[in-house]
Amino acid sequence: MAQTAAPATAVPAFTPISLKAIAPWAVFFGILMLVLLYFVGAEQGATAVISGEGVHEWVHDGRHLLGFPCH
Repeated sequence: MAQTAAPATAVPAFTPISLKAIAPWAVFFGILMLVLLYFVGAEQGATAVISGEGVHEWVHDGRHLLGFPCH
């Protein structure tokens, strides 16, 4: 005869995450992606926020990889 010290409890296999919990993170990462897309795709052009060539040099290869013209 076997005895157990703790009663057996069922652990749910999947717990859904509510949209209220995901929404702030989705907004944060969406804004972050838009800022990164701006710096890779449009910075050092007509709408430059930062003067000089620093940002252009840092994202130059990424521009070509994503198909943005920069020359």
